[in-house]
Amino acid sequence: MEAEPALYPVAGALGPSGEEAGAGGPDGVLPEGPELDEFVGAYPDYNEEEEEHRYYRRKRLGVIKNVVAASLGAMLTYSVYLGLLEMQMILHYDETYREVKYGSMGLPDIDDKMLMGINVTPVVALLYTPVLIRFFGTKWVMFLAVGIYALFVSTNYWERYYTLVPSSVALGVAIVPLWASLGNYITRMSQKYYEYVNYKEEHVEEQKRPPRGAHTPYLVIFQTIFYSFFHLSFACAQGPMIFFLNGYLYEMNHTLYYVRNCGTDSRGILVGFNKTVLQSLPRSRNLIVVESVLMSMAFLAMVLILALCGSAYRPTEEIDLRSVGWGNIFQLPFKHMRDYRLRHLFPYFIYTGFEVLFMCTGFTLGYGVCSMGLERLAPILIAYGLGGAVSSSLGLFQLCLPRQVPLVAGPSVHLLLILALFFWAPKPCVLSHSWLFYAVAVLWSVGSALNKISISALLGILYEDKERQDFVFTIYHWWQALAIFAVYLGLKLPMKAKLAIMLVTILGSLGSYLWMEAKLKQRVGYRLPRIPRPQHKVCGYRYLEDDNSDETGSESERDSAHSQASSDNEEGDGEPPRAGAAGPAKRRYPYEQALDGEDAPGQE
Repeated sequence: MEAEPALYPVAGALGPSGEEAGAGGPDGVLPEGPELDEFVGAYPDYNEEEEEHRYYRRKRLGVIKNVVAASLGAMLTYSVYLGLLEMQMILHYDETYREVKYGSMGLPDIDDKMLMGINVTPVVALLYTPVLIRFFGTKWVMFLAVGIYALFVSTNYWERYYTLVPSSVALGVAIVPLWASLGNYITRMSQKYYEYVNYKEEHVEEQKRPPRGAHTPYLVIFQTIFYSFFHLSFACAQGPMIFFLNGYLYEMNHTLYYVRNCGTDSRGILVGFNKTVLQSLPRSRNLIVVESVLMSMAFLAMVLILALCGSAYRPTEEIDLRSVGWGNIFQLPFKHMRDYRLRHLFPYFIYTGFEVLFMCTGFTLGYGVCSMGLERLAPILIAYGLGGAVSSSLGLFQLCLPRQVPLVAGPSVHLLLILALFFWAPKPCVLSHSWLFYAVAVLWSVGSALNKISISALLGILYEDKERQDFVFTIYHWWQALAIFAVYLGLKLPMKAKLAIMLVTILGSLGSYLWMEAKLKQRVGYRLPRIPRPQHKVCGYRYLEDDNSDETGSESERDSAHSQASSDNEEGDGEPPRAGAAGPAKRRYPYEQALDGEDAPGQE
């Protein structure tokens, strides 16, 4: 019985007639000699340099995708949060709505406790934020924090004490971790983009530190993109007001009937404002529809962060917390405060928290709503949001001007506006000068955009030697949270007292910042905390007794040549680890091969 022919011919084996079908040897046997080289050799038209260029171009596009996705996620999250909070406060303020919908449930008391949970809880965020970021990872903290914002939205379907208050406390817990992880994420993306642009440079190939200021242009551009999207959240948050709630509001002749003083003569929040602001009560079905739309937007933000945002670090970098100890991570934010550069920026951090809350509460309510009625609340905040989104492009001037210019220009704009507000007391129910309110909102947004972009970029520049800047951004946003808490405590202060506090804060922040720049110009030394080198004692698929997965090949070479190389690794974060840096006698593990295959194309 004849043998059956081979199912598939042997590729590359050519017979004398030039046809395939395995004429050069038995079926299933590979050829030898030159024919074997032709069989397993490289593709003749393969261009290694072109493929490498395409690979890093995809990497750069991936970084841009990460920045845009994180920016959109933050914008949607704060649009939903601010829009819901604004609608909720107006509905709960109306006396008729409270009595008809909730009877004697004590809704004002619940609102007070809810605001307390949002504003007071972040005061202790310095104790847990770095641990959360180091344990879960930067991307996952962003995702979990956005999920807590979505949880806060969902509890408004059933407004009770046991739903609103716990969710507001959870929201307060998530505020500082969200912003610290976002700041660290955007800064890390600028560093990665620089590496992918300059992948042929020697210091990038050897994973050495880049020259000082190398990634600064990308950092400024990415921060500009992020805050352009973020300022849009103030405009997008007015959707519930414009498309739903404005149709139920009384006109200003009714709501402002007992209001006598506005602007610099006012005291507290809208003294004399009418207790009934709704002409008719919205149907519960309509409220459920609005809250469902907001909930879907919050869920979309979660999907954007989860699906489109890539990880900021490789897995072996993200879990380096366990190799240095929880106690060290807990102490590092306090140790960072010994750096005089951060200490001099504390007043600036507080000022950036004050100015946003003053715009949203002090000016918008004490000047705009007090004079033009509640129906003008949304247009003022839209002017502020759109103005901030457009004005964020001014942050690009950092690429061609000294960094001191935008950091001084933002507070200077606010300083001039505050001096003008000291002498402005608009009359209630007067619309003849309404354009002035929108002009002030737009000008204030110019200063806000310059402040946020400049201070975030400055932190990335001052600590560019650190690939992990979560400690620095935690301190920054913690001081902002303290400022927001102070504003919450001082809501009932006279407007002149609020303006005086803002004035003193601006002057103090400018003086302290310029003092820091003078010290840096004089080359005054500063202290940076150092944490112990990783000591991996966990036997598992990732950490082994004799393997330091946080150490790169270049670090091991420097350590063997210089016994004091740890001074180059001040915070213990050092260079990004490459898991494939094992010695020739050590068997490489599958996850190491996978990491090398991802980060170094073309390697065999």
